[in-house]
Amino acid sequence: MATSKNKAAAEPILIDGGLAVDDRGQVSFVNGFGFENVKRFYMVSNHSAGFVRAWHAHKKEAKYVLVVKGAVVVGAVAVDNWEKPSKDAKVHRFVLSEKKPTVLYIPNGYANGFMSLTKDAQIIFFSTSTLEESLGDDIRFDARYWDIWSVEER
Repeated sequence: MATSKNKAAAEPILIDGGLAVDDRGQVSFVNGFGFENVKRFYMVSNHSAGFVRAWHAHKKEAKYVLVVKGAVVVGAVAVDNWEKPSKDAKVHRFVLSEKKPTVLYIPNGYANGFMSLTKDAQIIFFSTSTLEESLGDDIRFDARYWDIWSVEER
């Protein structure tokens, strides 16, 4: 929940899952994730790798993110000022992949965005708000406001 200063009370967390493989095939799972607060879900994919969809913020809505195909970079940043957030705010950066089943929890009070690392990337977002609630709690910032999208060669 957001505090009275509109700062999120929690930070993003990863809920690890797993992959079981045997002679029949495979089962991908995140058994630590429950649907208690989820009111809706939607799937998102981009037409190409390297495309950025960001920054989308909510004061009240929290989200859970699951990559079901391909790989993406996801960013989440606590919004300290809804009119002009600090560009120096700490941005949490995660690489999510179908190869390592994980659900990312993004608390309310955060802006989030993602970049496809693979052309086939598909993400399911689980939301704690109905569509009507979300539309009244929808704040957007430029895709490069916090520019975490470069991939460094190692």
